[in-house]
Amino acid sequence: MLLAGGIDEAPAAPCCSESGDERRSMEEKSDINVAAPVGCEQVSEGTDDDLPSYVSAFIEKEVGNDLKSLKKLSELIEQMTESKVKLEEQVLTISSEIPKRIQSALKNAEESKQFLNQFLEQESHLFSSISSHLLTAQPWMDDLGAMISQIEEIERHLAYLKWISQIEELSDNIQQYLMTNNVPEAASTLVAMTQLDIKLQESSCTHLLGFMRATVKFWHKILKDKLTSDFEEILTQLHWPFIAPPQSQAAGGSRPASSPELLGNLETLFCQLLKLQTSDELLTEPKQLPEKYCLPVSPPVALPIQIMLTPLQKRFRYHFRGSRQTNVISKPEWYLAQVLMWIGNHTEFLDEKIQPILDKAGSAVNARVRGSDLSVWESSCELYLLMTAVPHIYAFLQLEFSRGLMMLVLEKLASDIPCLLYDDNLFCHLVDEVLLFERELHSAHGYPSTFASCMHILSEESCFQRWLTVERKFALQKMDSMLSSEVAWVSQYKDISDVDEMKVPDCAETFMTLLLVITDRYKNLPAASRKLQFLELQKDLVDDFRIRLTQVMKEETRAPLGFRYCAILNAVNYILVVLADWADNVFFLQLQQAALEVLAESNTLSKLQLGQLASMESSVFDDMVSLLERLKHDMLARQVDHAFREVKDAAKLYKKERWLSLPSQSEQAVMSLSSSACPFLLTLRDRLLQLEQQLCFSLFQMFWQQLVEKLDVHIYQEVILANHFNEGGAAQLQFDMTRNLFPLFSHYCKRPENYFKHVKEACVVLNLNVGSALLLKDVLQSASGQPPATAALNEVGIYKLAQRDVEILLNLRTNWPNPGK
Repeated sequence: MLLAGGIDEAPAAPCCSESGDERRSMEEKSDINVAAPVGCEQVSEGTDDDLPSYVSAFIEKEVGNDLKSLKKLSELIEQMTESKVKLEEQVLTISSEIPKRIQSALKNAEESKQFLNQFLEQESHLFSSISSHLLTAQPWMDDLGAMISQIEEIERHLAYLKWISQIEELSDNIQQYLMTNNVPEAASTLVAMTQLDIKLQESSCTHLLGFMRATVKFWHKILKDKLTSDFEEILTQLHWPFIAPPQSQAAGGSRPASSPELLGNLETLFCQLLKLQTSDELLTEPKQLPEKYCLPVSPPVALPIQIMLTPLQKRFRYHFRGSRQTNVISKPEWYLAQVLMWIGNHTEFLDEKIQPILDKAGSAVNARVRGSDLSVWESSCELYLLMTAVPHIYAFLQLEFSRGLMMLVLEKLASDIPCLLYDDNLFCHLVDEVLLFERELHSAHGYPSTFASCMHILSEESCFQRWLTVERKFALQKMDSMLSSEVAWVSQYKDISDVDEMKVPDCAETFMTLLLVITDRYKNLPAASRKLQFLELQKDLVDDFRIRLTQVMKEETRAPLGFRYCAILNAVNYILVVLADWADNVFFLQLQQAALEVLAESNTLSKLQLGQLASMESSVFDDMVSLLERLKHDMLARQVDHAFREVKDAAKLYKKERWLSLPSQSEQAVMSLSSSACPFLLTLRDRLLQLEQQLCFSLFQMFWQQLVEKLDVHIYQEVILANHFNEGGAAQLQFDMTRNLFPLFSHYCKRPENYFKHVKEACVVLNLNVGSALLLKDVLQSASGQPPATAALNEVGIYKLAQRDVEILLNLRTNWPNPGK
């Protein structure tokens, strides 16, 4: 058959090495040509067994049972014939192109093979030529290598000799300058020699390094001894050091007027000593405290300042070391006060005499750098370094004189503290005096907190843990004493109404003052981790105080409206207010950031909690605040419940009032308060006045609002919904509420009736005139749950009560007209 023949002759995939794109394009063409005769259907490849069924299905589809459809056979045959011809042409075209491509590829391969063989022959020839040349040149290379080695050895010897010659030349120059008493040039030459020494540090010539260092040391000692001797002589003439305060020196005339010649010599010697700073650092091993104190890295004190400090250092060691009577371990304030006095005594001289010398020389070494001047000092320091080419010796961030004296204090503390660790009283006294010393040093003398200070010594592990222990111990003792005091629950400012707004008991105020003092004591610690440990101590103390307040509160639960119970509640509220204020303090925000970094590293918090801390949604006191808030609300709820029970008990007679038989308002000359309402209104008034005097304003606001909420529901449910009202009863109820109950709260808010929504609206419903009540009743019955019902309720002033509640209230009225009439 033609159809079968067309399908059988569809071209298969070619076996030649054609590209994948060509193969896919031919397959697509084949699929298109095969699908053409059958319209929109593709002929899938199948076995020979499927072909008859496919042909049958095709004839069935095209011809079917309709004999008239046989007319289409001629058309189908023509289509199949055309398709067959096209497929045969494609097969012939492809069959003719493939051999040509194969021949072209084979030709290219042969040409590439020939080129490769040529390259291999050339490579072999070059390799043999190079090998021959290398063998010929090897003796020359050996001779040349030996000569190069000799030349390099000679060059090294020459360089070595040049260094020695340069060193000897500089040494001879220094000797000549000293022989002619030209000390400034000798000092400048020593600076150049020191620079050579620094450059040679990476050299492996140990003998040359030793010779250089010995030469520098030799001339440095000579120059330093000479200049130091002359400088000390000048200082002696100036009566240095100044032991007495400047005022007493001026009064006693112990400090003579400095002559221009004397000041000129001082300036000359000071500048010459500054030139020896680099060589002095190179030769002198600086004294360092053990690494456990984690002191910040700082450059050595300037050489002339060291010489000026020498007599004070001798005095300090004489008085506060060894067996002197002034060296008393229980009196740290003696040596601390002495250091502060020395700093104060020399401030004027350093400002007026020394600083101008440094300024004139272009140096940024500020003998008494103020914290606010650090940026100016740093910029001028860089300028001076460029001018003098002396590395890093003037890179100071702290006043030189005070820093030198501070090292004496640090050494003394490091030696004394181990002897005091196990004596709580002495150790606590030492910490107190050190903190006072630090405060005075920073505030009065501008000593920056970023440099070595006593706080670094107190931060040492064993000392710091002991400090924490002692701080906790004395804080707990203080808490015991403040809670057992006779005036623990009395406000210090009870007689001053403007000050006593919070009504804070003495124990709470003393406790928060204690926490504030602890904060001031540790806020200058250099390490954030140490501050966080103190913060944990404060949180533990707050929790301990909360537990103590809870214990006292439980003893007072029988009288929740009593004075002590209210005082405890005021204490809890005051602590919450202070902690909320501290949460926004910059210092505690910085601690929160430090805690966030620690927790992020340890992975102890979830991502949500870390996000809350990072966004400042929470604070470091959140745990304590939540516990205190719970305690406050529990205590306040207990007070409200107790006051409500008293008022409810006093209102029992009012609930039983004969609301059905009371005379109408027109039958009474003057409306008066129901006699049964007097007890509960008097009880309510007394409790409000009592708690207004005993609770702070914010707590009392919460108290009466919660009490009103309960009272509103109680009167509505137990008095109004439990009775029926005639016209007189409804009017009397409204009078009791609006003219007597509501005004009790007018002192605390402008519109107290808004807090009694149930009672107020119930009175409105009960006191509607009969016509309005009937109309409202009809509207509610005809439009149940519809907007017209809500609009009608709003029109008469009903917003809180639901429609069903209003219907119940209308049914409680008895003054309806008689239907028979």
